[in-house]
Amino acid sequence: MATHLMVRRRDLLAASAAAVGIAFSAVSVSTVVAQSRTKTTYIMTGFTPGLVDGLARLVAAQMKDYAETIVVETRPGAAGRLAVQAVRAADADGSVMLLAPLGFMTLYPHVYKTLKYEPQDFTPVSIVASSPTLVTVGPKVPGDVRTLADFVAWCRANPTEATYGTAGVGNTLHFIGAMLGRSAGFGFLHVPYQGNAAIQDLLKGEIASAIMPIGSSLGLVQSGQLRALATTGPRRSSFLPDVPTMAEAGYPSLEDLTRYGFFVPAKTPADTVERLGRSIHEALSTNEVKSGMTGMSLEIESISTTAFAQLIGSESERWKAIVQATGFTPID
Repeated sequence: MATHLMVRRRDLLAASAAAVGIAFSAVSVSTVVAQSRTKTTYIMTGFTPGLVDGLARLVAAQMKDYAETIVVETRPGAAGRLAVQAVRAADADGSVMLLAPLGFMTLYPHVYKTLKYEPQDFTPVSIVASSPTLVTVGPKVPGDVRTLADFVAWCRANPTEATYGTAGVGNTLHFIGAMLGRSAGFGFLHVPYQGNAAIQDLLKGEIASAIMPIGSSLGLVQSGQLRALATTGPRRSSFLPDVPTMAEAGYPSLEDLTRYGFFVPAKTPADTVERLGRSIHEALSTNEVKSGMTGMSLEIESISTTAFAQLIGSESERWKAIVQATGFTPID
């Protein structure tokens, strides 16, 4: 009888200990998960609310497994450089990240005299989207100009009218135009604007052409108010399948995509970078993000962290050569 009771008591103690162990294990796991998700995370963008801000919000809404609260903060100024500097100075713990065009890392170092950051200050996490540039002409150019070859011929015949508008000085759009004029052998005057103002002046006939992201004039091209001559992508855009690429038009060296990617401070732990990258890639696979990208005239693009870093290196060399070839003088 005593032996029987002792066994039962021993069994009860063992079961109790196991239950306590399981309880502590459950609390420990849930605590770790909670701790990894409770801290507010910030996505910085370098522009006023618009395309990049909207892209950040679209992807962030599907990253609940990474953080419970993700705040998208616009930090415009200095052509986006203020946002980059803010992320550079942030804690390297995955709580602050940058969403920006790759040109911030691949072009800006060759354009600005003094840059308060270096590409090596950041770890590239993932590209999320890309968009080709579109060359369009408006009412200033005769209606029978329908191809890029036609436009080049018109520019040569009308040198004082050969102008193109972009969203500022020293960006990829600016240099695509400069290289088109250089490659085709005609003077192509650059007229810089802020935001999408170039499209408005193009419609009014103030400038002959615009070199802008495809989304800035897609509706106007589809409605026939503007004529699209070429896109800079490696293949025809799904949004304008009838418009040839620069390569098809005879200028393969002008192939270019504006890619948007996430970056974190360089010393961010590898496991945090991996977790963030996984969360981003899972977000890109959702129907919400896919349909949202289509609405923004963007195409989803995702590559590994290693491939992303290699791309930044090769693109930096490419843009360095382009800037030097155009004779551009670095600006403050």
